[in-house]
Amino acid sequence: MADFTLYCFAQSGNAYKAALMLNLCGADWAPRFVDFFNGETRTPAYRAINVMGEVPVLEHDGRRLSQSGVILDYLASRLGRFGWRDDDERREILRWILFDNHKLTSYIATLRFMLQFARTGETPVTEWLRGRANSALKVLDQQLSDGRRFAVGDAPTIADLSMCGYLYWFDEFGIDPTAFPSVGAWLQRIRALPGWVHPYELMPGHPLPGR
Repeated sequence: MADFTLYCFAQSGNAYKAALMLNLCGADWAPRFVDFFNGETRTPAYRAINVMGEVPVLEHDGRRLSQSGVILDYLASRLGRFGWRDDDERREILRWILFDNHKLTSYIATLRFMLQFARTGETPVTEWLRGRANSALKVLDQQLSDGRRFAVGDAPTIADLSMCGYLYWFDEFGIDPTAFPSVGAWLQRIRALPGWVHPYELMPGHPLPGR
């Protein structure tokens, strides 16, 4: 039995954040497929695992953790990689994880879901979401400008692994990546890390049936 079990599915960028961390660290982990698109997260059995009805969920050493930022923080502490050098850097990492959760992933994930899976087509809602996503990407692009290789300092941290979670799918949410050259170069640096695997290959559930 693997040391870590991650409840996940291939289309979830939030689950990818945790799966990528585990893979980059060479951890002994196993995915537990969650059948999100057929409603598993809405079942009483899954709500007993996570009352929020979300992925990812990480099981390790008798603990069950949810929310990708919490999981990344826990893994950095346990695995000793992609963490912080001191309290000031830990707070800076947390700042960017919170930015990701509230301003980057929140809008991009919703936009992608509407276009790629709900198949709404372009609507006033998707137009608004794309505007918010573009604003957040501009902030990240600026942070990565001026020679900065990663979001916090010169080495990758869990802040980078959080913010990249949905950004290997630019083609699925209709934003031109060339508008953010520093983000593009940063994504390539993350892709070059030993153990990087695309989310559709790293987690089970792709492709969706009938697609």
